[in-house]
Amino acid sequence: MRLTAKRWLLALTCMALLPIGNLTLAAALPTATVGSAPVRILQLSGPYAGALAFRPDGRLLASGDGRGTLLWQLPGERLIRRLTEPGTVNAVAFSPDGGLLATAGSDGRVRLWDVTTGQLRRTLELGTYYVTAVAFSPDGTRLATGSGDNSAVSSSANSVKLWDVPTGRLLGSLRGHTDVVTGVAFSPDGRLLASASRDQTARLWDVATRLPTRTLTGHTDVVSALAFSPDGTLLATVSWDASVKVWTVPEGRLLHTLRGHTAPVETVAFSPDGRTLASGGQDREVRLWEMATGRLARTLSGHTDTVNSLAFSPNGQWLASSGSRDRSVRLWAWR
Repeated sequence: MRLTAKRWLLALTCMALLPIGNLTLAAALPTATVGSAPVRILQLSGPYAGALAFRPDGRLLASGDGRGTLLWQLPGERLIRRLTEPGTVNAVAFSPDGGLLATAGSDGRVRLWDVTTGQLRRTLELGTYYVTAVAFSPDGTRLATGSGDNSAVSSSANSVKLWDVPTGRLLGSLRGHTDVVTGVAFSPDGRLLASASRDQTARLWDVATRLPTRTLTGHTDVVSALAFSPDGTLLATVSWDASVKVWTVPEGRLLHTLRGHTAPVETVAFSPDGRTLASGGQDREVRLWEMATGRLARTLSGHTDTVNSLAFSPNGQWLASSGSRDRSVRLWAWR
C-alpha cells in the first residue's frame, strides 16, 4: 500500500470529506516526504481552526472557528460567506440533502443555517450547557446533540437530546451519562444512536423509543469519540486510556481491543468498505487497523501535535487527518 497526501486548506477539529472527484484544489502544491510516505501539508499561520464538514455534494466546505463558521466554495477555495455567532463552534454538520448546516456552540445553542442564503433558520436552546457534538439522522428529520456542564454532575446537563429538524421541537433527552457527552452518531439505518462520554462509557439508544439498549463499559478513562461501521454491525470507541475498542452491534459484545497508541486517543473513522479502522490521538500519530484480525497495519507519522480528527472519503481513496495546534491538515491517498 502506498500512501501520499495532498495539502488541504484548513486545519480542523471535526471532519467529513469531499467526494474524490473534486479533490483538485491542492493538486499543484509541492510534495514533502515524511518517513516513507510523500505528503502534502498545509501549514496555517493562526493558532486554531475549528470543526469542519463538507456538504454531501462536495461543493461547500464549512469551517467553524472562534467567531462563527466560514463557508468555502469548492473547487477554487473561495470564501463565500461567514456565519457569525458568539463563542467557539465545537461541531458542524450538513444535513443529508445539503440544505442545512448545524453548528454547535460553546454558548449552549445549536444553530440551523440555510446553506444557500446564509440565513439563520432556527436556534435550538440547550440552556447554560455547552454543545459538544451534532449529528443528523440518515433521513435528515432528526438532529442529535451532545452537551455537558463541567460544573455539575447532572443527567440533564450531560445528556443527548433529539430534535425534530422541520419544527425545531425537542423530542426528548436521553439521560444516563454522568459526565460530558463527547460524541454522537446515528447508525446507518437510523434506528440506533450511539453516544460517548467522559464518564468512561458509550451507550446505545433506540431512536424510536429513546430508551437505552446497551451500556458499553471497559474503558478506564474518557471515551472521546466513536463511529459506526458502514454496515452498522460494529461500533468503534476510542479513549484517553490509549485504547481503541470495537464492539458488535446491537449485542454490545467486545470484539477487539486495539493497543498501540502511547497517549490518549481522540478520533476514529471506518473506511467505507469497513475493512480498515483509523485512529488518531495525542501521540501525534494515525494508526490503521485491519478489522478482520485487529492487527495494526500501518502507522502514519508527521503531525507535531494531537491528531484530533480523521475522515475517509466516500470511495475510500483518501484519508484526511488534522493535527490540532500543529495547524496542519494532511490528505493521504491510497493506491
